[in-house]
Amino acid sequence: MAWLEAQTPFDPDAHEADVIGIAANLGDHDSGLHQHERGQLLFTRQGCTRITLAGQLCLLPPSRAAWIAPRVRHRAVMQHSVDYRSIYLTPQLSTQLPHHVCVIEVSPLLHAVLEPIAMAPFNTDWRHGKFMHLLGLCLSEIREAIHQPMLLPLPQDRRLAPLLNAPDQLPPPLQVLVTMVGASSKTIGRIFQRETGMGYQQWRQQWRLMRAIELLATGRNISYSAFELGFASDSVFIAFFKAMTGKTPGAYFK
Repeated sequence: MAWLEAQTPFDPDAHEADVIGIAANLGDHDSGLHQHERGQLLFTRQGCTRITLAGQLCLLPPSRAAWIAPRVRHRAVMQHSVDYRSIYLTPQLSTQLPHHVCVIEVSPLLHAVLEPIAMAPFNTDWRHGKFMHLLGLCLSEIREAIHQPMLLPLPQDRRLAPLLNAPDQLPPPLQVLVTMVGASSKTIGRIFQRETGMGYQQWRQQWRLMRAIELLATGRNISYSAFELGFASDSVFIAFFKAMTGKTPGAYFK
């Protein structure tokens, strides 16, 4: 195990063990765009992590984990203070898990096995004894985990660059976007449907949900989040959150 500091260089591919685990508590950290030969399970214990992938934005609030398949280029940005664990699996072990990026809900059992796996020495033998059983449980729990809607496809059309250059700002209403990019509402709708699988309004609502979770997970209150995201009142924001997740913000983060 390595307790990782912000300035500590770390390369999971430089180690030989089947599994490499790290633990860290970082604030305002940007990993930069990178990739590795190993698959990575990144688990946020406290705080919120934003992961940028090719054509996708991924949000990782508390008690969720992201599975990042081998050789997928990604960038993790951690705002404020984020307590997290990461485990890196060889390409051979990674074949037992999804071949695409996904965000999963961390079950109590997966939570329990991730800690000793992350804390294990780098020279651990994962093919015998208790560590073999811990790894087997971990892989099984990842495969059976509930997937969370925390991935937002990003349109790649160059006309929408102004929209994507300000990822923290609320995307404008459709008619404002029409003026910004100089394209008709029908054209914008076709672009979003083709490149994200959603209409613009649906995409904007998913962005609002992910940004709402990010704001709340980093300590902002409901009133601040509702104002930032353009809701008329706290109650309208709570109703939106419940309609999108099935839970109120309080229940979601409990």
